[in-house]
Amino acid sequence: MARKRFGAEQIIPKLREAEVEIAQGATVAVAAKKIGVTEQTYYRWKKEYGGLKMDQAKRLKELEKENARLKRLLADAELDKAILREAASGNF
Repeated sequence: MARKRFGAEQIIPKLREAEVEIAQGATVAVAAKKIGVTEQTYYRWKKEYGGLKMDQAKRLKELEKENARLKRLLADAELDKAILREAASGNF
């Protein structure tokens, strides 16, 4: 069975729905099953998106994406720097 990946826009309403179920007396297992995920996924989502609103979650994902892009740029720059340093030491 293929894994389904949920976006922040889908996760936050599902978390709210599960929290309502739990507040009404359902167990975490039942609430997680009702929203279509495992308990482990529910807890992971709660840890990551628990107190966030929709716009905050979108901003978090944008920042994570930008951070990954900047890390790649830095790694490329460091590699270029190392190559230039090695080439310069070989010329003299």
